[in-house]
Amino acid sequence: MEEPRSKFFFHPDEFKGGNVDKPFKATINSSENMLVGITRLAPGQSQPVHIHVGEDKLYMVLSGTGYFQVGSEYHHAGPGTLVWAPAALQHSVINNAAEELVLYFVISPSPIQP
Repeated sequence: MEEPRSKFFFHPDEFKGGNVDKPFKATINSSENMLVGITRLAPGQSQPVHIHVGEDKLYMVLSGTGYFQVGSEYHHAGPGTLVWAPAALQHSVINNAAEELVLYFVISPSPIQP
């Protein structure tokens, strides 16, 4: 018998999906203080340049390698790397590798109020 999903403990394998046209993105949990989610980008997929006004964003690379932009800086980042995008600073990511790129992300404060 499968255990019910916890409200407080998560594993990235619980959140899968997507297709060749669009990255998979799921909210794991949120409160008024922060939103936690996961993004899966297939090879060649990207999140275009965007900003979050009044909200900081933090990515943690779980697997794969991505090419990140934060402001005027560009870096490749692999597993275990944290990427911080302060509020109102443009940022983007592209999966320019041959394997899936899996990211946890945190946005604070949450753009979605529970």
